Amino acid sequence: MKRISKTLATSVFLLNFVVPNAQANPTPIVESFTFTPNEVDTLNVDSKVTFEITVSHPDGIDNTSTFVTLSNSKSDTIGVNLYRTDTPANNKLTKVTFKGTLTVPRDINPGVYNVSAGEIRNSRLNKYQYSTGTIYPEKVRSLVGAEYGLLVRNNGKLELAYETFVGPTHDRTLNIDYVNPGVYAYGNTPLWKVGETYVPSKYYELRATTLSLDITSQTPTVCPSDGKELKFIQEGLCMYSVFTSKNNDYLAKISNQSVTITSARIKPQLVLGTIAPQIAKDLPKSLEIFRVYTPSVGYVFPQSETPGVCIGNGFYARIIGGGTCTLTYQSAATNTYLASDLYKVSFEVVREPQTITFAPSATANISGKSLSLAATASSGAAVTYSTTSTGICSITGSTLNLLKSGNCTVTATQAGTSTLAPVSATANITLTATVVAVKKTITCIKSKTTKKVTGTNPKCPIGYKLKK
Repeated sequence: MKRISKTLATSVFLLNFVVPNAQANPTPIVESFTFTPNEVDTLNVDSKVTFEITVSHPDGIDNTSTFVTLSNSKSDTIGVNLYRTDTPANNKLTKVTFKGTLTVPRDINPGVYNVSAGEIRNSRLNKYQYSTGTIYPEKVRSLVGAEYGLLVRNNGKLELAYETFVGPTHDRTLNIDYVNPGVYAYGNTPLWKVGETYVPSKYYELRATTLSLDITSQTPTVCPSDGKELKFIQEGLCMYSVFTSKNNDYLAKISNQSVTITSARIKPQLVLGTIAPQIAKDLPKSLEIFRVYTPSVGYVFPQSETPGVCIGNGFYARIIGGGTCTLTYQSAATNTYLASDLYKVSFEVVREPQTITFAPSATANISGKSLSLAATASSGAAVTYSTTSTGICSITGSTLNLLKSGNCTVTATQAGTSTLAPVSATANITLTATVVAVKKTITCIKSKTTKKVTGTNPKCPIGYKLKK
């Protein structure tokens, strides 16, 4: 039974013909409706369940009692009266509790017994009387199909006959409102062909998620099962059952199906042409290419693996820059055909060549510390420098740093553009460690006479002293 709120309906009893203000004369409020315990077992002697309802109204409560009814899906019914706990009854009391205890018969059928209580009305102090309508308890457990009622078990077994799953989506005779229609939609049909598989969770919506949705085959030579899916291995009639097993809560539920398995889907072969090399000039530009057709989907359009060079555009390839253009073709799977293999076609977009001039000195002395590099490309574009001679030399911008003697290899590179091919040139520079004599000048003095002396190790003449 689906529950929307505590109060399902409201009856209004008027002693006057004037409609009262709704806020001044509110409907009685059901503060709580509980029953304890909410689960019993008929093996136990004298199983008793206590019910308690608390209702409030500013004018007081009129009822002296209400009746609680319990019924199952087989129309078995039991009930008990609940009486006010205030003695003597005070109709002006704004909050009243009703209480009663039910002895559950031992011969009662197991199952879920939905609980409801009769209406409770307010006192007539303001001449207007309102009703709670039929009262239902709040959700008492998460067991799907038994969220609100009293559980009556027999030796632990509930034997709940509940739609633990619904479907399948491919049965066109069903009219099911799926909880998740985005996944389980009418017309969601598998491929009944050799080589395909059938997974029941794709076509049946499991409502009791604590259970396992299983499948078994009655025709294993056509469609064997591992318990979770079918495999279609041969043409013919496939008979299978989707089910949830019986446990302490639910009875077993089964869906028997049969379907004819037909021949396997085939994989189409694509026929591709060739594309001649192109010149990287006046880019971007569009090039009309061959057309690929397959009976499975019709025309198949190219996708690009090299979007920096080219882009597939229907029956055209739009060329963006130079390099190798690679286009791929693949037809999608249909109910009749498998997806094709992935086919590729490539062609070159040839960029305009350029030259580079790079002729540094063949030798250098490390005493110079650095050396300026100068290379020029025929395109006039910027040149960058690099070296692999780690520890011998290094590069900062266009400056070669001389670190120690040895062979320094330097490469000048122009990276190219969408229309210009890259170019590079390499030079070897021998770095030596020959010491270069460094001369210095000192000033010598004798009385008032001074004399400057220059040399690698200058000394003052006899009679002169070094001027400090």
